[in-house]
Amino acid sequence: MPSVLLLSGSPSATSRTTALLHLVADRIRSDDTEVDLLEVRDLPPAALLSGDASDPAIAEAAALLQTADALVVGSPIYKASYTGLLKAFLDLLPQYALRGTSVLPLATGGTPAHVLAIDYALRPVLVSLGAEHVAQGWFVLDKAVTFAPDGPRLDEAVAAQLWPVVDGFTERVLRESAVLL
Repeated sequence: MPSVLLLSGSPSATSRTTALLHLVADRIRSDDTEVDLLEVRDLPPAALLSGDASDPAIAEAAALLQTADALVVGSPIYKASYTGLLKAFLDLLPQYALRGTSVLPLATGGTPAHVLAIDYALRPVLVSLGAEHVAQGWFVLDKAVTFAPDGPRLDEAVAAQLWPVVDGFTERVLRESAVLL
């Protein structure tokens, strides 16, 4: 069974990005995969900002990332780029921490003007970390993710576009996992 790690780079406790990742996790989990969510905001801030990769929580998070078969990276877009919080974590990883890993980048933002941030800001960092395959990323407007008493919801029109991307990514991960068996 392949493992997929969902990595949230949002600093917010009420994050639409993390809510979106929960919905994606539910979608992936239905395909018989092991799914974990890592919220970078839960890591020790002093260790992140001082670049202390030896901190036990940072080392555990890096190990979780390196043992995953696939990674879904989610970040809100601020100032035309992914968050500094996510950047601080990615900077702590070894040079080829994503070697052999397929990655699906996702982003949320308030305006479609930020849609290219995935390709121009996040993708180069993922590639430099050795990601084997970086799937076509997907940008979701904040207003498409809402909160209901029973959990987050995704606008139906957006879901109709996003789920084929997620399903295609999951199928690739399952194929790669089957080849390795």
